[in-house]
Amino acid sequence: MAVLNVRVDDHVRDQLKEMADAEGVTLSEYVRDLLLAAVMPVYAADVKHGDEPAPESMRTIDRRVLSLLHRILARVLPDDANDVDGDLEYQLERAKILEEGFAGEYWLEVAGLRTELSKRDCGRVSDILEMFRIITFSIDHLKENSTPVDEKLAFQLEFRGFDHNDALEGHMATYVEYQMRDDRWSELKPQVKRNDRGNSHARMLDTYMRMLGEYRRIMDSRQRGFDRFDYLLAFDELRQIADARVHPSNRPQR
Repeated sequence: MAVLNVRVDDHVRDQLKEMADAEGVTLSEYVRDLLLAAVMPVYAADVKHGDEPAPESMRTIDRRVLSLLHRILARVLPDDANDVDGDLEYQLERAKILEEGFAGEYWLEVAGLRTELSKRDCGRVSDILEMFRIITFSIDHLKENSTPVDEKLAFQLEFRGFDHNDALEGHMATYVEYQMRDDRWSELKPQVKRNDRGNSHARMLDTYMRMLGEYRRIMDSRQRGFDRFDYLLAFDELRQIADARVHPSNRPQR
């Protein structure tokens, strides 16, 4: 075990000794525990997407506002309230935690709140849906013009949703559901329904991003057209996007 020598003023040493005596341990044991607490927290779980960490502190004004909201809700809840809002006693207890400043209990204020799905990730979802929308229209157009896409290729180019067991992709799946409310992205709803209501049961984001990269490359290489069908993809272009599903390291050498 390493030995660490630390020089402190006499009055600091005396204060540490008094604190160690109060805890019933030696001065060395007390200082060692302080150092361990500083560099090796007892519990420091990795924060993953989906976990909203509890605030370590709150501004006084925020505590006051939240405590007042809890007290107001406590007074307006029906006598037989027993749902997610709890009852009068539950709300008053939440107000007390905030008013007393019990920081260790602040997690109750964020319980049930999900980590934000960033603007970047929301944009990714929208771009992925738009790509599959164009793919779907393109496949339908080829079929109408007597050049149908074979079932295997069509299956490879189908939107399968996101993995509900992955925190980030599960959040993206929720955003897809939100995006598809009413009649938005209606052309993709049958695909979502066929694929367990948008649960891919396997992580798909990396695959979609490779496909999206190829889709963007194809679109960027085109000159601007004026025909209403100019945005559609040709058979060879659909094949290129489907091939992009496979990671480059796993693609056969040509």
